[in-house]
Amino acid sequence: MNATHPITSLTADRYLAVIGLGYVGLPLAVEFGKKRAVVGFDINAQRIAQLQAGHDHTLETEPEELRAASELRFTTHIEDLRECNCFIVTVPTPIDEHKRPDLSPLIKASETVGKVLKPGDIVIYESTVYPGATEEDCVPVLEKFSGLKFNVDFFAGYSPERINPGDKEHRVTTIKKVTSGSTPEIADLVDALYNEIITAGTHKAPSIRVAEAAKVIENTQRDLNIALINELAIIFNKMGIDTEAVLQAAGSKWNFLPFRPGLVGGHCIGVDPYYLTHKAQAMGYHPEIILAGRRLNDGMGAYVVAQLVKAMAKRRVHVDGARILVMGLAFKENCPDLRNTRVVDIVAELQDYNCQVDVYDPWATAEEAEREYGITPIHQPEPGTYDGIILAVAHHQFKAMGAAAIRALGKPGHVLYDLKYLLPAEASDLRL
Repeated sequence: MNATHPITSLTADRYLAVIGLGYVGLPLAVEFGKKRAVVGFDINAQRIAQLQAGHDHTLETEPEELRAASELRFTTHIEDLRECNCFIVTVPTPIDEHKRPDLSPLIKASETVGKVLKPGDIVIYESTVYPGATEEDCVPVLEKFSGLKFNVDFFAGYSPERINPGDKEHRVTTIKKVTSGSTPEIADLVDALYNEIITAGTHKAPSIRVAEAAKVIENTQRDLNIALINELAIIFNKMGIDTEAVLQAAGSKWNFLPFRPGLVGGHCIGVDPYYLTHKAQAMGYHPEIILAGRRLNDGMGAYVVAQLVKAMAKRRVHVDGARILVMGLAFKENCPDLRNTRVVDIVAELQDYNCQVDVYDPWATAEEAEREYGITPIHQPEPGTYDGIILAVAHHQFKAMGAAAIRALGKPGHVLYDLKYLLPAEASDLRL
């Protein structure tokens, strides 16, 4: 390994720290906390207090799971990290308003770790980045703030997160984990560490850059597939053909991929492609297919509203000042996660038409909706109130309501737009 400070093992002598306790970090810290000493660190004092009280507002971890992680303790104090010698960074990697990667949370987390980094320590990143970011952007920060030399005094690994918020079947332990390290020996140690908790097993990539690239293309591929189906839905709508009926017929063939049209948001699919295209453009290549898919998916909110407005006009419903109910704000069903939700595009577009928009989501936290988007969700919609209703998210509560109860929220002659195929085809006026 040619290290001044040789690494021994990642068994009992490795005291872990998980930096960032959101949808990714907390489940990981809990699983490790069932087996070894772990410090869960977050700069959000309110979040730490909540977890110390045994509650996770993301609903990814149940109270009994928190209690089972007997070796896990939570803190906001950087000094509590000094005793740790293996750090796993799980902070968000969003994009800014110009669709450019925002590495500031990752850089700040690296500064924090760098301040407590010691000879022989290992830093593992899980945040989604473009290929090269760990070694080109993060490692120099670690070196600067620690005064240590990479791959001589300290080492790095990359193991991309594969958390699926709201999914109670595919959990952190049951999803195969890609691992990598900055040297072959470190790659083995990082792989062994994750194998302690990942029952689905691991895939050891030959380099950190390969692991980074593997993660970023997972969601780029999904984004492009959804963009294709969205474009097909637009074409079929012009033809007067029901898209879902077409997809069901095509899906009768064993190798047809079961994608559905819709809004593409969340912290992964609507974000990760921009990390890849940013890196490609920095190297002088302009991606065409990937960015075309992004443009199409980012335009679906405006398309949905245009379809609704057209249907309302045909029924002589006055659009200016119309009352519209948007059912769902989270980026996906049965989940409180509002990160990069594209439902806000629908709300903004409707407001441009001077519509009065109510947003109803039994999963969303009103404080977060107001803080992130300036939207105040209503507690309960009033029957007979709305000129238009958009079923934007397929929460199980909406499915349980059924078509009759949802229709009862509208005025006579209202338009019901079912984006998620939650209702039978004949129960709605419009489907994507």
